[in-house]
Amino acid sequence: MITLAIVIAPPFGIADRLGLVFFGMAISAILHMLARSRVVADERGLTVVNPLRTHRYDWAEVLRVTMVQGDPWPTLDLADGTSVGAMGIQGSEGERARRAITELQALLRERGEAPEPI
Repeated sequence: MITLAIVIAPPFGIADRLGLVFFGMAISAILHMLARSRVVADERGLTVVNPLRTHRYDWAEVLRVTMVQGDPWPTLDLADGTSVGAMGIQGSEGERARRAITELQALLRERGEAPEPI
C-alpha cells in the first residue's frame, strides 16, 4: 500500500495517499491478530490464544473438547459452565484438525479430572 500511495496518479492528494497507507496498516493488523491464534498444551494446562485475548486454563478447568462436523474451530467446555472457542485449531484443515482434537482429548483424559462414571 505504501508503494501504491507513492506511485498513484496525481489527481489523488495527500489525504488519499495517507488513507491508503492506513488502510493497509489496518488490514495487516487484522491479519496478524488472526494468524497469532493457537492452542498450546503443557504440563500445567492449556493456553488458548485467540485474536483479541489469551486464556490460560489448568487441566482441571477444562471438561471437554468438542468439534462437530462443519464447526470452524473446537469448543472447550469449562468447569465454571462457560465455553470458549479455540481458534488455533481450524476445522477447515481437515485431517490435521481431527488429529489435533484427538491429541487434545487424550491429554484431557490423561491430565484432567475425569468425570465420575454414571
